[in-house]
Amino acid sequence: MSSPGLAGLGLLQRLRPRPVTVADLRRAAEEVLPALATDRLRLAVVEDRADGPVLVAEEAERRLRVPLRELAEDMTDARVGATPGQVAVALTAWVADRPVCDADAEDAGIAVLDWTDRTQTAVGWRVVVRRGGRALPWTPSPAVDRRAAERIRTAAAGRAAALDGNLRVEGPVALWSHPEVPLLASAVLVAPRRLLDRIAAAGLEVSDLHVVVTPHSPLACADAGVAVRLAGESGEACQRLPWGRFPRLPWI
Repeated sequence: MSSPGLAGLGLLQRLRPRPVTVADLRRAAEEVLPALATDRLRLAVVEDRADGPVLVAEEAERRLRVPLRELAEDMTDARVGATPGQVAVALTAWVADRPVCDADAEDAGIAVLDWTDRTQTAVGWRVVVRRGGRALPWTPSPAVDRRAAERIRTAAAGRAAALDGNLRVEGPVALWSHPEVPLLASAVLVAPRRLLDRIAAAGLEVSDLHVVVTPHSPLACADAGVAVRLAGESGEACQRLPWGRFPRLPWI
């Protein structure tokens, strides 16, 4: 008769999900990577003497490599199921999270407001590129000079100004959100007059518009006094700014 402790351990082993293995990732890579690769994006599993099989993603000037062993451990820690479908989904997400290359930023960048650093005490303009339901930040490579950076940022601001969103009025507060990617809500602030016009058309009279900005969340727009209260009652980091301040915020 086995002891209760061993019996309990057996139950835990049966309940614990099977870890993702290198073999699981190899099979998923064979299925997923060819469909994700493009003329600009090269994806491959290569052999490395020290690290064994390594997944390499190369896109223009960006290069990302991770040993399959480490990626399997990360997926296991993230509780990714070791089924072919779940590993394929996780691998697709890993590819989608790759760094944004300069060409993608130039072709599809959108200007949004984001935290300038980890202290979350100030916001600034950042170029992001949408991939599915996420918006990934662009960091200029060393090859991008000041003139090229300005060109990319100007184009991103133009795309942001054309981006639409959803407006909802709740009492003295107007909430502006993006229907699919929360970070894109702040894109409208590159041309705040359009937001003012939408708020007025919705019947909300605001004489001194302030916006409570919480990146990755809807914008809260109201008169200064109401905005002060909203910012004070917020349970998360936010910035309250008058609408005329946005064009002067720095680029990150």
